[in-house]
Amino acid sequence: MTKRGWEMRGGYSQFCPVSMATEVLCSRWTPLVVRELLCGSTRFNDLRRGLPRMSPTLLSKRLDELEDAGVIVAAKGPSGSREYSLTQAGEELRPIIMGIGSWGQRWVESELSLSNLDPELLIWDMHRGLNIDPLPDHRTCLQFVFKNLPEERQNYWLVVDPQSGVEACYKDPGYEIDLFAECSLRTMTAIWMGLETVQKAESDGRIVLTGKREIVLRMQEWLGLSPFATVERMAG
Repeated sequence: MTKRGWEMRGGYSQFCPVSMATEVLCSRWTPLVVRELLCGSTRFNDLRRGLPRMSPTLLSKRLDELEDAGVIVAAKGPSGSREYSLTQAGEELRPIIMGIGSWGQRWVESELSLSNLDPELLIWDMHRGLNIDPLPDHRTCLQFVFKNLPEERQNYWLVVDPQSGVEACYKDPGYEIDLFAECSLRTMTAIWMGLETVQKAESDGRIVLTGKREIVLRMQEWLGLSPFATVERMAG
């Protein structure tokens, strides 16, 4: 960060590197903005999808601060829109941010985690983590229905194309459905976080899967799961 940037931010007035680093990284939402950049988001609208409850104004402010700190750089992308990428300093935050996530998975009680449910964020995360290898080598459409939500927020889709990758859809893409998964948002979030398995939820009747048999049977494989799902939990 430039000297002017430090002067504008204020801070703890301590020379300790921990103090200096927290002045850059510990403003509200900043670690989550960095998380989204580390997960591959480069455009403003994609960052917003990963941070649906963050205001656009605050997101712009945090991006400017990170750019001023030398954590990211901004440039015009191929489409002419502004795109963000991590600098070496930003990339060095990967083990730090992922370590915080691993700590949260290990030590924060699952009931607290599962009290923060958001269908749009879940589908966005799932689209980034999906493992397309077990899926057919042609376009596949997966529909998720969260039956406990109001009707207008129940339906979401993931469209998998071997050539172009995975797309998260919040409106019906109009394709034939290859898998229809019906469950509560809580159940799907617990599966994604590794707190639950597809097999257990299905045997208990908490998720109903219909569609092509090979896709249904291999759901646990292609779902991919959260990058923190394998972290051993120490909290309840």
